[in-house]
Amino acid sequence: MSLRDDVVKIAKLYLGPAAERFVDRQISGHLNKTASELTTGDLEELGRWCYVSGRLVMPEERAKEFGEAVRVIKT
Repeated sequence: MSLRDDVVKIAKLYLGPAAERFVDRQISGHLNKTASELTTGDLEELGRWCYVSGRLVMPEERAKEFGEAVRVIKT
């Protein structure tokens, strides 16, 4: 499983079927990378963007939890 898949697995808990598209947009739009270029070094920034973008569609605390879950992914 790729790192992107690990992020999507977490995102599905928070976003359901919208998770894949959401994650891919965060990676391309904010990290300027493709999903296959994602590295563990990107998780801090990706987690921050999952929080920032997530809070637009979910409660603040849930968005914080989501961002933190992405930041601490272990590979």
